Amino acid sequence: MIKVEGLSKIYGDHIAVDDISFEVKEGHIYGFLGPNGAGKSTTMNIITGYIAATYGTVTVNGFLMGKDTLKAKKSIGYLPEIPPLYPDMTVKEYLLFAASVKGLSKAEKISEVDRVMAATDITDMSKRLIKHLSKGYKQRVGIAQAILGNPKVIILDEPTVGLDPEQIIEVRTLIKSLKGEHTVILSSHILSEISATCDEVLVIANGRMVACDTTENLLKNSKSVKTIKLNIKGEKEKIEEVLNNIENIDEVKFIESKEESSIFEVTCDPDKDLREEISFALSDARLLILEMSEETSTLEDIYLQLVKEADEKYEAEMQAIREGKDLDEVFSEDEKKEENITEAEDVTGESDETNSGEGEENASKEDEE
Repeated sequence: MIKVEGLSKIYGDHIAVDDISFEVKEGHIYGFLGPNGAGKSTTMNIITGYIAATYGTVTVNGFLMGKDTLKAKKSIGYLPEIPPLYPDMTVKEYLLFAASVKGLSKAEKISEVDRVMAATDITDMSKRLIKHLSKGYKQRVGIAQAILGNPKVIILDEPTVGLDPEQIIEVRTLIKSLKGEHTVILSSHILSEISATCDEVLVIANGRMVACDTTENLLKNSKSVKTIKLNIKGEKEKIEEVLNNIENIDEVKFIESKEESSIFEVTCDPDKDLREEISFALSDARLLILEMSEETSTLEDIYLQLVKEADEKYEAEMQAIREGKDLDEVFSEDEKKEENITEAEDVTGESDETNSGEGEENASKEDEE
């Protein structure tokens, strides 16, 4: 439905979007994530044809932006972060005007405006001036404008910004209702909203594409950890000693002391369940667990991790440029280091398995004797 290839946008010495490529499937809802200034809005503006790319191509519904621009734009409904509303118009007047701008015929305009008002639940507001509407209803009018003419692609830039919790839920439900009939790209800083609404996630940082996958795959493939929070009755030092002696715990972190107990967080591999081992170890030491809960990585954790790694790589690249180093050499060295670490881990794992196998063989020989 949307194909972006080698997209770049340069303003003087500033690279707003840096050689990004991705594809958006028909009928899905995509979440577009990234820090402020990452290039999200610029990318959306290029996809909608609002601004031109410096390099690269955008194809929408089979039409190449820049060549078949008008046909491509007719396939898109767009809601910018600040809805382009005329406050002195009534809701119906504004939507009829927007329908005219989109080139709908006189017969189509009336039926289409009635349809989008019903879809966004603003029919009762049709005669009210836009300036007298609440923020939530203004967003609804903006979305109604975006879906006028039934475009294949809907692009929404921060559609729930500034809304109260109830309005956010209403707009989120409205966006989810667009799935299937429309392909939706949704930009937001609310990660729970992206997780609840979107099929796939696009993450951009420093103008570069960092990830494009389903939330399930991002969670599965991330360097995630499991965190177990414990409230334990007893002496802090004794608790810490017991926890540090439990195998497979990666880190023990003291949080705070209470009247008779201490709060600790321990981290471990998400594939391992250490709750039983922790319970037995603390019980043997006559330490009482008052509370135990566990958490695994969330989309927010993964997003922060991806952005942090992208920022570190970007800073390393900028430092190399300032020092006049060859970028290919700098990053090839980093890749070699990562490969060596992986190989070392593989070798260690193999040697442990070998030693384990030898031990089992010797034990079986002794049993036979």
